[in-house]
Amino acid sequence: MAAHPAQVFSSESELREYIGRPMDLAVAKAIDHLDKYCRAFIARSPFLTLGTASADGRGDVSPRGDQAGFVQVLDDHTLFIPDRPGNNRLDTMTNIIANPNVGILFLVPGFEDCLRVNGKARIVRDETLLAEATVKGKTPRIGILVEVDEAYLHCAKAIRRSRLWDAESHHERRELPSLGKMILEQTAPANAPPAADFVTEVDELIEENYRNELY
Repeated sequence: MAAHPAQVFSSESELREYIGRPMDLAVAKAIDHLDKYCRAFIARSPFLTLGTASADGRGDVSPRGDQAGFVQVLDDHTLFIPDRPGNNRLDTMTNIIANPNVGILFLVPGFEDCLRVNGKARIVRDETLLAEATVKGKTPRIGILVEVDEAYLHCAKAIRRSRLWDAESHHERRELPSLGKMILEQTAPANAPPAADFVTEVDELIEENYRNELY
């Protein structure tokens, strides 16, 4: 279905005139440091999304997940996110090198509110910080050091609307094909679907990677 918008907003003033101004508290809640509540939230969070952009403004959002509290709060203005093994695309890392501005969304299972942190990031190798992030005898090779510019708690509307933590709203994974099958079909030449045995092989490789390369 093609989009035919009745209006495209091209300035903040135009958008504000239509939508309105934020409540005073929505503006005032942004603080320039990590207070006791931010720290408590981060200590309980096993999952975050990390937004970055390339030098030319191309955006990307990457998930990061681990044991609750895997993000280290070094002080009121600094976070350290260990980098676990991935696919080596390095989208987040190369974006940060080109453009250090990042946005982070922390989630806590069961909490309907969430925490947003914005700041500037660097890719670093610090043996002390990396040693603190060792899990199952495996130490990450690098990490992301974030200088916090602002932090604020975000209300529960989005998670309530999505019913994210409501078990009754969860889907069965079998509703879609396996990850391997979907990627192989997305990347296959036209009219040349992947063979079933190849799909099985790739799915087994993915599961083996999950078992052996989480850390």
